[in-house]
Amino acid sequence: MGYIVYFQVVQSRDIIRSSYNARQDSYADRVVRGDIVDRNGNVLAHSEVQADGSEVREYPYGSLFAHVVGYSDQGKAGLESEMNFELLTSNAFFLEKLRNEFQDQKNTGDTVVTTLDVELQQAASDALGGNKGAVVVMEPDTGKILAMVSKPDFDPGAVSANWEALNSDPDSALLNRATQGQYAPGSAFKLVTALEYMRENPSYDSYSYTCTGAIEQDGTTIRCYNGHVHGTVNFRDSLAYSCNASFCNIGLSLDISSFRNTAEDLLFNSSLPSVLPYSKSSFALDESGSTADRMMTAMGQGETQVSPYHMALITSAIANGGVLMEPYLVDSVTNYTGTEIDKNTPEEFQTLMTSQEAAALKDYMTSVVQYGTASALSAQSYTAAGKTGTAEYSSDKEKDHSWFVGMSNVDNPDLVISVIIESADGAARAVDVAKQVFDSYYY
Repeated sequence: MGYIVYFQVVQSRDIIRSSYNARQDSYADRVVRGDIVDRNGNVLAHSEVQADGSEVREYPYGSLFAHVVGYSDQGKAGLESEMNFELLTSNAFFLEKLRNEFQDQKNTGDTVVTTLDVELQQAASDALGGNKGAVVVMEPDTGKILAMVSKPDFDPGAVSANWEALNSDPDSALLNRATQGQYAPGSAFKLVTALEYMRENPSYDSYSYTCTGAIEQDGTTIRCYNGHVHGTVNFRDSLAYSCNASFCNIGLSLDISSFRNTAEDLLFNSSLPSVLPYSKSSFALDESGSTADRMMTAMGQGETQVSPYHMALITSAIANGGVLMEPYLVDSVTNYTGTEIDKNTPEEFQTLMTSQEAAALKDYMTSVVQYGTASALSAQSYTAAGKTGTAEYSSDKEKDHSWFVGMSNVDNPDLVISVIIESADGAARAVDVAKQVFDSYYY
């Protein structure tokens, strides 16, 4: 009996959610697909019933939520796929359902109330502009995902009409870069390197290094950004100025096995908590790594790969005293009249670091804003902390990926953000995208 209940309640949801399951058709024959709305009730997806009884799925905000809400033609993606069971389930009033049955009319599917915020999503999209990249915005103390933007985007209401073009698109517009994009983290990874150094060296505050603009070891030379000479730097300055030479020096001192363990504590080479499909991040350095490998890994280059979503999770843990909350996109499910059927509440996922480690990293990230590479966020009505990053990805030194991860209202963080801009040419900076999103929230 227990297995039958499990199959009917749990397994049936998974089966119906499958975008390739033919049984979906039988549910759709009896239920008008429910709405998807943002946290303030703004409709993100709605099925309009035509005069002939057919249904057209409409997306009032066009491409704005293309990847996170997804589409329902040519299979399904995003929340349209993950919440398919709920959208094709009707918890309408019993007598109404009985009347519809007698009149051979469809019932109205349930409404999925997301954690998404139209204004923040719009701000993130506007800030990213025409650049390729992604933005993820979260509440660190709850795990709610408030915005998730990926560009290039597409019109979810015209997927069938554009299917061939979308699938042959060299820019991979269908790819959700926020969760599925894999990038070298660049200097944003120095947060991981810093954590490992702190764990191996309790007296890390006494660290000192003299930067001459480059470091040479065993025939490998790595330069600071634009060859900048930082002079004598301590641990805080090394992170604030994002000194490559200093972090390469730090990397050479680390125990590789312990470094790998710390990366895996932060969910590299591991499954991530996620409602949407994602790519697993990788930390490849091992004992066989060369001197060059160790230096490159310490500064976020080498073979390390990570998604913007994963960097948002790490930053959320730092902002939340070391504890990563279970991230979620669905706040509740209601019937179409608004009666609550199911409700998600914040839950702890995992402790990624101690509260002392999180506090120290947050303090150092504040210096990045106060006088370091993210000073564009200083002197605002809100406080901010974060880490910038520049990640090389090709031989074209004029263009790099631009990263920023950070938080606002540092003492009691309201928002965490992760931004990547692909192929940034210097004019587009991830920290400026973050500032526009923070500004939209506070002003």
